[in-house]
Amino acid sequence: VQLQASGGGLVQAGGSLRLSCAASGRMFSNNAMGWFRQAPGKEREFVAVISWNGGRQYYADSVKGRFTISRDNVKNAVTLQMNTLKPEDTADYYCAAARFAVGGSDPNDYSYWGQGTLVTVSS
Repeated sequence: VQLQASGGGLVQAGGSLRLSCAASGRMFSNNAMGWFRQAPGKEREFVAVISWNGGRQYYADSVKGRFTISRDNVKNAVTLQMNTLKPEDTADYYCAAARFAVGGSDPNDYSYWGQGTLVTVSS
């Protein structure tokens, strides 16, 4: 089982990036999918989660209104659209598959993790 995250890069403050996560090895259409991030010297923190059918999304307060999570169960993929980026959004971003159909902000709720994709926002 593999989760492959991509789409990170360098962007100026106020800009946008779109992160993608493609899953292989098994289908995750019955699992919630989430994004987390980890900045240098800081702990991993929750960013967003989407339920198994895309009907429910939940965001960290720090990204609410700027980021949008979506999923395509046919493609077994999840996307994070990031707008109005700020320097404090700089981090490695990780996608993860939850144990359940509806996930939360606790990393322990997630059983599969992808490698990080680096997002750097310059001021």
